[in-house]
Amino acid sequence: MSVKVDDLAKAIMDELYAYSDEVSDALKETIKETAKETAAEIRENAPKNTGEYKKGWKHKVAYESSSDIRTVVYNSTKPQLTHLLEYGHAKKNGGRVEGKPHIRPVDEKLERKLEGKIKVKLK
Repeated sequence: MSVKVDDLAKAIMDELYAYSDEVSDALKETIKETAKETAAEIRENAPKNTGEYKKGWKHKVAYESSSDIRTVVYNSTKPQLTHLLEYGHAKKNGGRVEGKPHIRPVDEKLERKLEGKIKVKLK
């Protein structure tokens, strides 16, 4: 491709916009995959009493634009239990129920994994 000197700035900007779109698409795809993986892994590690809490882990895209995406991993059946089960809570008659960390370890693990996936996609 040959470009006149007068059109060089426009050609460079066009290429940068195209690259920016490619990067945004790759990041969005990776983030969506990681959200799905996060929900599945939390579901695997979640405490199971009746199984209702464990089955309730879902993910969704909360917001998406051409250059931004935000995903949410949440419990749709028993959201009020997430904090109590993760960190523990006091009993009615005294004493304490120990927490069963099942969200934070997955979050930390997949955060590092997401960083690695992004680095690979951008090379």
